[in-house]
Amino acid sequence: MRQVARRARRAGTALAAVVAWAGLLAGAAGCTGGGLDTVLGKSRSPADTIRVSPDDGSKGVEPGRRLTVKVPGGRLESVRVVRTQDAQKFEVPGRISVDGMSWRPVDKGPLAVAATYAVDAVALDGHGRRSARHTTFRTAVPDERFVAYVAPENRATVGTGMIVSLEFNEEVRDREAVQRAIKVSARPAVDIRPHWFGRTRVDFRPEKYWKPGTEVTVALRLRDVEAAPGVYGLQDKTFAFTIGRHQESLVDAAEHTMKVRRDGELISTVPITAGAPKTPTYNGKMVVTEMLEVTRMNSRTVGFGGEYDIPDVPHAIRLTTSGTFLHGNYWAPDAPGETNVSHGCVGLRDVKGGSPKTPAGWFFDRTLIGDVVEVVNSKDKKVAPDNGLGGWNMEWKDWVKSG
Repeated sequence: MRQVARRARRAGTALAAVVAWAGLLAGAAGCTGGGLDTVLGKSRSPADTIRVSPDDGSKGVEPGRRLTVKVPGGRLESVRVVRTQDAQKFEVPGRISVDGMSWRPVDKGPLAVAATYAVDAVALDGHGRRSARHTTFRTAVPDERFVAYVAPENRATVGTGMIVSLEFNEEVRDREAVQRAIKVSARPAVDIRPHWFGRTRVDFRPEKYWKPGTEVTVALRLRDVEAAPGVYGLQDKTFAFTIGRHQESLVDAAEHTMKVRRDGELISTVPITAGAPKTPTYNGKMVVTEMLEVTRMNSRTVGFGGEYDIPDVPHAIRLTTSGTFLHGNYWAPDAPGETNVSHGCVGLRDVKGGSPKTPAGWFFDRTLIGDVVEVVNSKDKKVAPDNGLGGWNMEWKDWVKSG
């Protein structure tokens, strides 16, 4: 599934670039364990419509490679490229060619090392039909060095469910040494503990959701720390983020509703459509990790066949690495509030192109990266704690065991 953002939003809406979970960086956008709910005819694949080099999901890209965006026909309408290093974001300036068929960066120098690049492109074909694509790739790290790709961003304002997540480009054999070099602190103070998911990822969270207004600081003192024999850290960075208001939304798949609560007060009950009986939505607590005003969703990128390929899904809010989204739905307007028809995503009523006046647009404009969406009464299993930021589904006593 391919994605593209068309709006530069609040500071918390760009978690993707340095996210610490592989699926996000792989550029998959879909509805697994469920998802989208219709086939809108046959269309070319996103990769054929908008061609990005280096390839989507590439890792270890050498700095000498050229970054290009091209279309075989029609013209590019917009291209936005963001480079992320150590939780810091940098716009990559570029130009669309006179004929509209290609984009290249203004700076013809090498790509940055140990960075994540996110490309968001929109194109029009010869018939004026709009298509969108979102891709990401990672550049190489110098030999015998390791880095941590970090979420959330520096200076972001995030929801109370945010989890600090670090994904390493190399296996960590000496957890204790690496963990000693990472300090996550908060003001006001709260007990924050790590949990390791395998050898390449460690997440940090408190026992309960953060309190609004908390300032969180992450210090990475990884430079020259030996994570594995002969593999040493590269980073010596500090970044911080702020916890915003508390918002938690409860999706009831059986009742076809989502109750949105802000600071404990119910502010709206929104009709939804969840996963159909054969493709149900995950149960459990999921954290918003990415927000895209419009994106392309293709069933083949998340393990399905050719059930759907929708080039302009509006108001897409990522909930899991595997491809569960909460998004606008304009192709099945009678489903929200009545029946579950998706392939695992949660759909809200919307119009083609999206509108701030629809339920999907209303919710999108009131959401932060780090907000929690909990699904209940679905026929699927509970979401895994390492699928996106699913760590709130673990009991505290289990969370602290690996720390």
